[in-house]
Amino acid sequence: MTKIAVLGAGKIGEALLSGLLQGGRAATDLMFTEKHEGRARSLTEQYGFEAVTVAGAAAKADVLVVAVKPQDIEPLLVELKPVLKPGTLIVSLCAGLPTALFERRLPEGTPVVRVMPNTPMVVGEAMSAVSGGSNATPEHLEVVRELLSTVGKVAVVPESQQDAVTALSGSGPAYFFFLVEAMIDAGILLGIPRDLASQLIIQSAVGAATMLNEGSSHPVILREAVTSPAGTTIMAIRELEKHGVRAALLAAIESARDRSVELGRQHED
Repeated sequence: MTKIAVLGAGKIGEALLSGLLQGGRAATDLMFTEKHEGRARSLTEQYGFEAVTVAGAAAKADVLVVAVKPQDIEPLLVELKPVLKPGTLIVSLCAGLPTALFERRLPEGTPVVRVMPNTPMVVGEAMSAVSGGSNATPEHLEVVRELLSTVGKVAVVPESQQDAVTALSGSGPAYFFFLVEAMIDAGILLGIPRDLASQLIIQSAVGAATMLNEGSSHPVILREAVTSPAGTTIMAIRELEKHGVRAALLAAIESARDRSVELGRQHED
């Protein structure tokens, strides 16, 4: 059984470990690093995972999942390089960081797979996009696909598309949360109590997402089915178009893509 270590047990790291455990992995095959001792004890008590050092993870694990913040990557790679075993698979969950960065900082020939997950991983509904570096084989990609399928859906994409994926699905949940927040505020403006407005909007979002996921209809067709001639919905759509909501969303996602590119360039030699 492949041993897996998550370097950085934040929310995403914990969600992945929990998903692997629920997917049938033994707790004894899973380990993590965590700089806060209290959180490390809590995770060990809750799940049975072993808390290890970076050197301990490198010595014991076949797959190292890097789940630290992008700004923390340089000292981690410096610490990891001298202790990394040949053939260890590196899986990066760090937004904006290309596989080439890891390949430059780690021993020659190290296989690296870049992943852009998103926060619905914590409820087993992640959308993860994976890309292999120059030393990653189809077998490496399959290992990563199998791991991530325990916490959601997985797509294999060229690494050249990863910054766009980051903007679309990596940051995507935040756009939906923002929209739901605004719609709840609109309900309050119209005199509906916050709790009821939240219930109405959240269930509408769940239902709409289910229709999109389970049906074969294009979003335009689904929207048109709600939009009666001279009805309430078309009046609302007119206002959205008048205020440039579509254009604003396009610009926002493009800006997120640009920031992802910038994060990667900050670590260029």
